[in-house]
Amino acid sequence: MTGNAGVSKKPSGEWVDPDDAPEWTDEMFERADLYVGETLIRRGRPKSATPKVAVNIRLSADVVARFKAGGRGWQTRIDAALKDWLAAHPEAG
Repeated sequence: MTGNAGVSKKPSGEWVDPDDAPEWTDEMFERADLYVGETLIRRGRPKSATPKVAVNIRLSADVVARFKAGGRGWQTRIDAALKDWLAAHPEAG
């Protein structure tokens, strides 16, 4: 069964006064799209100017365990460690 049960796609043919529209609820405002002029404002974080690239990499189990032991953000810490290594070894980049 669809979520639109009981909703007719065709207009009933009867005129409906726009002033008879229901009052907006907080839920309706939360679900509404926000526009500035004709531009839709997207929810969530803005897109990064330098987005990261998803890759698959094989690392030693002890290396992964050590970074994961630090808690959330372990992949970001691996990224930072690799950046530090590249800065210390410019000939490798």
